[in-house]
Amino acid sequence: MKAYKNILYTCMATILLVACEPELDPITSVKPAADREDPELTIDYPVPGKIVRVIEGGNTTVTIKVTALDDVELKSVTFNLDGSDIGSVTSFKDYRRALIDYPVDDIPDGEHTLTVTAEDMTGKSISDDITFTKVTAAPYIPLDGEIIYLPFEGDLTEVITGNSATKVGAPKFATGKIGDAYAGAADSYITYPATDLVASSEFAIAFWYKINPIPDRGGMIAISPVGESRNSGFRMAREISGDNQNLFVNLGVGDAELWMNPFYVATPGTDWIHIVVSVTSTMASIYVNNEVALEAELAGPVDWTGATSITIGSGAPNFVYWLHYSDLSLYDDMHFFNRPLTLEEIQMLYDAQ
Repeated sequence: MKAYKNILYTCMATILLVACEPELDPITSVKPAADREDPELTIDYPVPGKIVRVIEGGNTTVTIKVTALDDVELKSVTFNLDGSDIGSVTSFKDYRRALIDYPVDDIPDGEHTLTVTAEDMTGKSISDDITFTKVTAAPYIPLDGEIIYLPFEGDLTEVITGNSATKVGAPKFATGKIGDAYAGAADSYITYPATDLVASSEFAIAFWYKINPIPDRGGMIAISPVGESRNSGFRMAREISGDNQNLFVNLGVGDAELWMNPFYVATPGTDWIHIVVSVTSTMASIYVNNEVALEAELAGPVDWTGATSITIGSGAPNFVYWLHYSDLSLYDDMHFFNRPLTLEEIQMLYDAQ
């Protein structure tokens, strides 16, 4: 019993000694900082001066996207459309950095002025306003076998299903070949499920492309399995070649891979080009600006084993070896089909500019 008491006294003394060490005290009183800075505010969507399109008969909601910041604590973010208050947000998961999606229904077609105001707890506020045009478009009628259409009109909506591509990083939009275009950014890309595409070994991809040769190589489209495996899936990328850029395609056909490298050599200052890849069970054909750029026979049909998603604007996450990371180029009016295209259809897509 005496030994037990000695151990108990020793433990209590150790606890008291540690608690008295000021640098080890776990409880420190911190006085809240004074709120000295004005809030900061960015309207991320709609894009100023751009058109917001909704599909007739579909979801007509326009979702306003805002980023609001304060050095201590936000009190509210309010929304005003054409001079009338339409609502506010007063509860924030992060009271110093709020990423707000605010849906608005029944905005009439035409030009509108949106004003957003952020206020902090001390009454300091900041406002920003933009103008945008909202239009209601007729429903898109896909071609036979067309499963994905991404027009990139200021958002990532796939118009056949109404679903949105998944964004990684911070890609942007820029002036495109037709309206707006997807603009690649460092460490950024988008993905879309490949389920409907990989249901068929025959497929086609068509899109407008304006190359940015910086960095000197990048992934463009990847429908690829995990790991450094190229006997299945599809990969399109670009790499430096002297002063030019070689654009290439790689296809997996089960026991082998097919290289079409290069199918196009882009010189500095290359303007928009229209690219179509059309693949049957025996032949892969690539068209640039409505002309055959390269054709190759396949040893077998394309194998989609392990390919579950489509990446646009990078080789990530599965085709990043050989430094095929994010591509900073522009992409526009992108179509995916679960069948090859006819010459007449390729001509039609090219003429749609």
